[in-house]
Amino acid sequence: MPPKFDFAHTTQLENIELLTSRPSRIDFDAGDGLHLVVEAHAPGVFRLRCGEANHLNDDKPGARARAVAEMLLARQEAVGEATIAPVEGGDGWRIAQGDVVLEVQSNPVRIAIHRNDERVFESEVSAHTPAFGHNALDQADDAVWTAGFTLQPDERVYGLGETPGDLNRREESVVSDDPEHRALPLAWSPRGWGVYVNTMRRVEHSVGVAPADSAYVLTVDDAVLDIFLFAGEPGEILNQYTALTGRAGQPSLWAMGAWLQQAPGEMPTQTVALVARMRENQIPVDAVTLAQPAAWGFQSDKTVFEWDAQRYPDAKQMLALFHKHHVHVAASGFPGVLKTSPLFEELEDRGWLLAKDDGSAQVFDGNAATSGQPYGLLDLTYRDIYNLWVERHRQLVEDGLDAPACDAQIAIPDGVTARNGETGPALRSMYPLLVRRALFDAVAGLKVPPEGVVPSSDLFPAAQRLPWQVGPQAENTWEGLRHTLRTALSIGASGLPVQVHGIGSATRDRAGMTPELYLRWLTAGVFSSNFAFQGVDGLMPWDFGEETLAHAKTWMQWRYRLVPYVLGAIEDSARTGLPVQRSMAMSFPNDPHAHDWDLQYLLGPALLVAPITEPGKQVRVYLPKGEAWWDLNTGHRYEGGTTWTIDCELGQFPVFGREGHMLCLGPAAQHTGEFNSARILDEVWMFGMPVHNPVVMRNKIRVMQMQGSSYIKGLEGLRISPSEGLEVKRRGAEVRISRAR
Repeated sequence: MPPKFDFAHTTQLENIELLTSRPSRIDFDAGDGLHLVVEAHAPGVFRLRCGEANHLNDDKPGARARAVAEMLLARQEAVGEATIAPVEGGDGWRIAQGDVVLEVQSNPVRIAIHRNDERVFESEVSAHTPAFGHNALDQADDAVWTAGFTLQPDERVYGLGETPGDLNRREESVVSDDPEHRALPLAWSPRGWGVYVNTMRRVEHSVGVAPADSAYVLTVDDAVLDIFLFAGEPGEILNQYTALTGRAGQPSLWAMGAWLQQAPGEMPTQTVALVARMRENQIPVDAVTLAQPAAWGFQSDKTVFEWDAQRYPDAKQMLALFHKHHVHVAASGFPGVLKTSPLFEELEDRGWLLAKDDGSAQVFDGNAATSGQPYGLLDLTYRDIYNLWVERHRQLVEDGLDAPACDAQIAIPDGVTARNGETGPALRSMYPLLVRRALFDAVAGLKVPPEGVVPSSDLFPAAQRLPWQVGPQAENTWEGLRHTLRTALSIGASGLPVQVHGIGSATRDRAGMTPELYLRWLTAGVFSSNFAFQGVDGLMPWDFGEETLAHAKTWMQWRYRLVPYVLGAIEDSARTGLPVQRSMAMSFPNDPHAHDWDLQYLLGPALLVAPITEPGKQVRVYLPKGEAWWDLNTGHRYEGGTTWTIDCELGQFPVFGREGHMLCLGPAAQHTGEFNSARILDEVWMFGMPVHNPVVMRNKIRVMQMQGSSYIKGLEGLRISPSEGLEVKRRGAEVRISRAR
């Protein structure tokens, strides 16, 4: 890790002069050969770039520069339009896009963002925080930039990646390329602003950290300072951010069912027997993830994959055995070449492995994927090697593998270099991105539109483009449950749509997992993006007695009935950028009290979940103001802006329907293969008078209001459960919901 940036040796940008102005781009001279470029990138989005003119005006970047730019941005061109006018009575300019205005001022150079005439974001200028600081380094293409922004005394900042603690990142420092920091590049505030730093190089986000306690300070190790500033509600910011950096496609239907994590050291026949036991006990399951080490690797002397012969002597037969039980298979590979293999020397000679300064291949210590054996890493920045990696995995998929998985967020040392010159922080940020993108190309690249899942726990810029994030290995304790919930909500705040929760962890001490904790954890998983059973003794439903097993069966029926709704929320994220599990700060930015309840969340738009994360049957629930909420357990209606103590037996869970919304449920099933694609829905629950179109997969249900009633099309053949005080009348294909007389 580098030392803290020394502000004493930075140069504050003092003055700017307007050079040229076009609707989408405005250029300023910032002195000393530096230019500042402001782009109206999209409604409510401004892009600021500052650097030497030759870096900003290169209209024909090289192939490598274009490739890196496309890794970061799905939309390169600015699509907004702005008007510019001098600041009244000041030294600067007002750049307006509708109701969002960016002020750029001189003496010193600083910015402010106004939304609906309210200032929501502004530069900080102090002894500890230059608004825009520049420090040129010895190398021509290197520099360090700083940008400081004022934080209000009680202002909270969200995003910046995964955290098991407080979702508010205030008083934290996050370094983008440190694998332990689990960083993602978007930060935002309920106050109405967001910031994204567009670079593969190192970025340090210091959020209210001493000595700059009242500022959010960015330190960027790059020749160009390239930041996007967003103005709007958090949902609007996520929408614009993911439109800019990319969104995930739709996962396969089978991936929405329950997953089973194979026990370490277990043979496939043992795991198939466990699947059969789940079927016998009416515990639905759709997918199995095979345990580490890597299930396949290169042959010792050829760049051809072969399955681990000891564990999988006949891989096709093994896959067919799982498929016979209607279970899909995910398994891990790894982009490593064992140091002891003849292939290592051959690829080292070809320059196909990440290399040290002397040109020899970097040898990494062994990990779980390589069974502890040292290895070299394929240089996936090189197009030929990347294509080879894709094609080899595509062959596995064609042979019956359902989902290739890989964790490759590795602490690549400084001084290790890729063929195209990437090294240090840029290589550490880029490498897991390339690994996972290649696997997604293998599994989904031939489908239109792309569809599939690539399970991984890696985080990197634009990670939200690739669905199916694997949750952390958490302790088998109540704190472990809180840990996995917070990681899901924190990556959701950073734009990732889905986290798959582990129901406990096979790699942690299981003594703390009680029947009560297990059921609360399982139920939280039911009302989440998705979850995985841990296929080890002490973490399966029948390990806790008949009563726990009976409750687990009931909750698993609920999970599969919820699949159309949760998949609808994932489809919605491909349009809006919103995650499936949405924190209170994201969902209710104008209700500051709601932000204190950082373990509650919205599941999609219609359900408020207040997971029970401590022993006992009582839970405190805050219902956000401005709306009414319907208890799914009792049907009772609560006004918003209220706090309640709710009693929940083990067969109950605090979930509340949002007034004006509907919950569309499918039938119970033992696996998604039992779903009837022509009749995916079975029942509709209504929370007050329906106002909003429901979220549901392949949604064709539409709500229209007229004269105090709601008219709904698309509910043919479904059971309808209206809330108290409403009556239902069917007229052919149309359903009318009105107040009971």
